[in-house]
Amino acid sequence: MERIFTKADILLPKFSKDSEKMSKWAVVACDQYTSEPEYWEEVRRITQGEKSTLELILPEIYLKNPDVDRRITKIDDTMKQYIDEGVFTEYKDSLIYVERVQSDGKMRAGIVGAIDMEGYNYNKGSQSPVRATEATVAKRLPPRIKVREKAEIELPHIMILIDDVKKSVIEPLEAVKDRFEKLYDFDLMCGGGHITGYLLDDAACEQVFSALDKLADKAAFNEKYGVSDQEPLVFAMGDGNHSLATAKAIYDRLKEENPGKDMSKHPARYALAEIVDLHSPALEFEAIHRVVTDDDEDRLIEEAKEALGLSHEPSDQKITLVINAMEFPYYIHKPTANLAVGTFVNFIDAYAERYGSAIDYIHGSEVVSQLSKTEGNVGFLLEDMSKAELFPTVIKDGALPRKTFSMGHAADKRFYVEARRITEQEES
Repeated sequence: MERIFTKADILLPKFSKDSEKMSKWAVVACDQYTSEPEYWEEVRRITQGEKSTLELILPEIYLKNPDVDRRITKIDDTMKQYIDEGVFTEYKDSLIYVERVQSDGKMRAGIVGAIDMEGYNYNKGSQSPVRATEATVAKRLPPRIKVREKAEIELPHIMILIDDVKKSVIEPLEAVKDRFEKLYDFDLMCGGGHITGYLLDDAACEQVFSALDKLADKAAFNEKYGVSDQEPLVFAMGDGNHSLATAKAIYDRLKEENPGKDMSKHPARYALAEIVDLHSPALEFEAIHRVVTDDDEDRLIEEAKEALGLSHEPSDQKITLVINAMEFPYYIHKPTANLAVGTFVNFIDAYAERYGSAIDYIHGSEVVSQLSKTEGNVGFLLEDMSKAELFPTVIKDGALPRKTFSMGHAADKRFYVEARRITEQEES
């Protein structure tokens, strides 16, 4: 059968077993610390004069800088330089088992391989095997396409979730990891924890694929989620949805530009990604709260009460208004989505578009409370989403609204370690 998650030709630096060099090689996902230039300045200081993935990625804090085109050109040139200088070792047709000890000491296991773009559709209502969990914002893609379109290699911060309650795909690898070749083992910079990678042998790869095939069984899927005649959702985006959407856009464009060409083996058809079990105890979902700033408080509260049917009578969906640091719990009686966060975001996004209101996305209720003290600001605290609700909600509602939930803190996001070539190579 055609596999959606498959082996990949994975690049690692030739010094991958040198822990000191690897600590300077790996940097955190480019979409983190976007309001903290001092973080990226520290990364620059740490990696100065060293081979590093910082030279191969564009931190999104710089996306709107006037010199962004120069930065992208330098990245493309450095990729070519690293390839020409023989910086990489290529592990052909491989999967890598990863153990990431997070900043909180919890271990998150995953498998790095390739996702087939033919099995991915981020549009709401899709029944593809790989789906977005949050809305994909089309206007966010062009600057990311610009970064990737001339790149020779990719470095993934994409993390994809599987709903493997029986722990059959990834977890069994921990018990037998000593039989695999250890590819890297080092501390991550700036409090990012520790990471270890192992090259899976053929038997382990087959075990992984066999277990994934069971998750993709249509009859079992429909019974598990109480639906009828739906195509299985096997892979749900955790982090990096816009990165995968960017890769998809470039692949689709290549197909359009080469209508008579067989693209089935083209490297751009795939994207390097790590799959992680949704049920890993290291994965924690946190709500992303909202603060509407410099707005008409009375109008906002009145429209929220009317549109959402807010009252103090309990229901399945709850939100809390925060005004001048005082909290006012309400229940929603006019739901438009499976979860309170979905219902609320449907309302607040439409409200903001109607009135041109500004919305801040906030982690932590204390920050919401502080911001709500400013006149014209209204905070909304949202309930944390249970991990068990993710797949059923995406199956029922389609992709959730953007910034519905967060998976862990910035320091625990994926670091760039592996890479893969995404351009065709001339045969020697």
